[in-house]
Amino acid sequence: MLTDKISSVLIVSPLIVLTLFSALLNCTVILAICTTRKLHLPANYLICSLAVTDLLVATLVMPLSILYIATETWMLGYVVCEAWLSVDMICCTCSILHLCAIAADRHWSITSALEYTCRRTTRLTAVMVTIVWTLSVLISVPPLFWRSNRCITQCTIEHDHITYTIYSTFGAFYIPMALILVLYCRIFIAAKTLYQRRGVTTNLCSNGEIHGHYPAVQFSCVSPRTTPNPGKPVELVLNKDRDSPCPNAFQRTLEEDKERSQLYSIRERRAAQTLGLILGAFVLCWLPFFVKELMVGFGILRPTQHVSNFLTWLGYTNSLINPLLYTSFNEDFKQAFKRLLQCRRV
Repeated sequence: MLTDKISSVLIVSPLIVLTLFSALLNCTVILAICTTRKLHLPANYLICSLAVTDLLVATLVMPLSILYIATETWMLGYVVCEAWLSVDMICCTCSILHLCAIAADRHWSITSALEYTCRRTTRLTAVMVTIVWTLSVLISVPPLFWRSNRCITQCTIEHDHITYTIYSTFGAFYIPMALILVLYCRIFIAAKTLYQRRGVTTNLCSNGEIHGHYPAVQFSCVSPRTTPNPGKPVELVLNKDRDSPCPNAFQRTLEEDKERSQLYSIRERRAAQTLGLILGAFVLCWLPFFVKELMVGFGILRPTQHVSNFLTWLGYTNSLINPLLYTSFNEDFKQAFKRLLQCRRV
């Protein structure tokens, strides 16, 4: 008996810490966006909506799951069970679909920058959030129409309708995952192409230096011995005298271009790392759970309750990771967090 209590404490304690940190981090993101004018942008409103969704997971879903795991029986009745399962499915699905909406927003802002900037308004963000919540409800609510009222001691998702299992898993995860992977791959390709275009000038300059001549397009130095003809347009002649400042100026510009090229390369690597972290965390947290759901629905797998709990909480962990990934690489968010710690409003 004592061993069971100790093992229960060892299991529940990390879950409580995870829940508290999830709630705290998502609250911090919401407060940062609400109290910092610089963050009042449509893209950040999507992140704020994601934080609200993850906060609901941390406050409405995780605590009851901890109670259920600790007691190993459901003591709150049928109505609360149905409400908890429905809120669980809606909020987790909504969190995943928010990631899809954020990926679409970032994709459009890079691939159609000029056109999308004009349409990227608070109203459009509100429409996207409304669509996300509507789809989440449509995916999660159907089981309420066929589950019967009964006295229960266990509160788990049933897999008695294979059609709904396929519909819900593909709607809540597999289709959004495919979209997110495609969108972020296209974002990375577009960003890489942009960096390469910016590095073209550096490559041209380096080639000119190697072959011992300087491209005239870079400088417009007029030789002091050149007298412009008033009847002709002024011709700019590149001064190749050793004592002339033009080669030195070109050399400085060449060095600056090389530094810029290195900076673009660093940014490209950071972009790849950031996208890798976002995609890796999302897939690692949710893929095992939804693979399990599909296999259980087809009758291929019968996992123990401990395995099911572990995979479920692995998915919940994404609500802790999201506020870290989507704000940690943004300098404006970092400054806003510092001001929050100093209790200042900007």
